[in-house]
Amino acid sequence: MYALLRNMLFLLDAEKAHYFSMNILKRICSVDLFKAVVSFIFTPRAATLKREIWGLTFKNPVGLGAGFDKNAVYLRELEALGFGFVEIGTVTPLPQKGNEQPRLFRIKSDKALINRMGFNNDGVKKIKERLEQWKERNTKTTHPKRMIIGGNIGKNKVTPNEDAWKDYEICFNELFDVVDYFVVNVSSPNTPGLRELQEKDSLLKILDTLQQNNKKRPIPKPLLLKIAPDLTKEQLEDIAEITDKVGLDGIVSSNTTISRAALSVEGNHIAEQIGMGGLSGKPLKELSNHVLHEILSLTKHKTPIIASGGIFNGDDATKKIKEGASLIQVWTGFIYEGPAIVKNICKKI
Repeated sequence: MYALLRNMLFLLDAEKAHYFSMNILKRICSVDLFKAVVSFIFTPRAATLKREIWGLTFKNPVGLGAGFDKNAVYLRELEALGFGFVEIGTVTPLPQKGNEQPRLFRIKSDKALINRMGFNNDGVKKIKERLEQWKERNTKTTHPKRMIIGGNIGKNKVTPNEDAWKDYEICFNELFDVVDYFVVNVSSPNTPGLRELQEKDSLLKILDTLQQNNKKRPIPKPLLLKIAPDLTKEQLEDIAEITDKVGLDGIVSSNTTISRAALSVEGNHIAEQIGMGGLSGKPLKELSNHVLHEILSLTKHKTPIIASGGIFNGDDATKKIKEGASLIQVWTGFIYEGPAIVKNICKKI
């Protein structure tokens, strides 16, 4: 059934198809009875799926990665599809339009996407308002929602790298009361110069500032770092050292890749026509698994890892969990596999 729907959606521009399909789901879920039906169909309910990490209770270990619901507009709908957690953002202090369209592309032959979105979002103030409304609705219900919300934060494009830490702290302060955990995103390839912030000194400045702020709070929030899959062994060693020094609570491994090495001949031809952007989907799986193995080894399996990259089914997820990941995130797999992806993964794990 979804394969037919996907073929129809794939006739549209990728970004337009995203909003078209999610807005239809939003209309369906605006009726309580229909939302209940969607939830009944797609939500896994086995008690064994529950995970306790960072003092948070995840109803299942399958989350949706940042970039899908940048502006916290579709939380009700994503909850109905069974996600254990959703990472909103990347959020920046000021609203920004992102890069010129088209900026999201499919490589159907390889079950991949290339994006160069550029942190398009409504800005932290507006997103905070939506999260406050979400939180208020949940506290009023008889059965409070259990979907965990992560806040993925970044810097505005116009902010120079030497002042980047200020942007991260603004977002941290604004979102502190409305998200369950934070992810510092310095690994997107689509904001000029952003990945330079993964270098040791720059990264230490950002993370140490946030963690000092965090420790002053009555109840600190889990602070995580999202890393690129293109880091060298030396850079990963620096990440592990900083993780220990700053006392990071976790790592998201990994973001999209700038490499095209794992694409098929046809996929490479399409990618050349598309141009720059971060690659995700099936071709990212082995590279992301390698980086996951390396960072787990370097952190001596002491730091919880949210694993992402090339997860399409239960076998993909199980491999990352057996490697040592505490939770997993999907994104491109959701586009290709459809709304049953959470339930299907949970059947295997």
